[in-house]
Amino acid sequence: MACARVLCALLVLCFAVGSFAVDHTVGDTAGWSTGVDYSTWTSGKTFAVGDNLVFQYGGGAHTVEEVSSSAYSSCSAVNSLSSDSSGATSIALKTPGPHYFICSVGGHCAGGMKLAVTVGGNGTTPTTPSGGNTPTPIPRTPGTPTTTIPSSSTTIYPSMAVVVTVFTVLRLSLS
Repeated sequence: MACARVLCALLVLCFAVGSFAVDHTVGDTAGWSTGVDYSTWTSGKTFAVGDNLVFQYGGGAHTVEEVSSSAYSSCSAVNSLSSDSSGATSIALKTPGPHYFICSVGGHCAGGMKLAVTVGGNGTTPTTPSGGNTPTPIPRTPGTPTTTIPSSSTTIYPSMAVVVTVFTVLRLSLS
């Protein structure tokens, strides 16, 4: 009976570990600035509901405008969904699907200071292919989230430690 309780507690822990949000520092060490290829930055990254986009930039020098697809294509912030120019903007990705961001400072968006990400839901996490306007979904294995450390290419698999712990406890309780 005690073994069953331990197993249940560990399984609950496995599911809790799978719900960690990831903070994606936009542009890594370059931050949100001109001269960065954000299509390349998104390449190979996955975005999920609950993750955060963290924009770091000089306050007043740039803006972060969440816009529609057409506003993204035309670099227009006239009807932006949200806007910030504080220098440290964190956007919670609350819904699956495409999300578009631009800098509305004169000429910055047209010069490439724009970001398109597609947020996955229901077990898939799409990524934005470099050069494309419409991201293509790729499968994300449930229960094996990755956590990207800002300004680094290191990836941590937190659920792996839980799996090892579960097998260790089971092995010890059965012997």
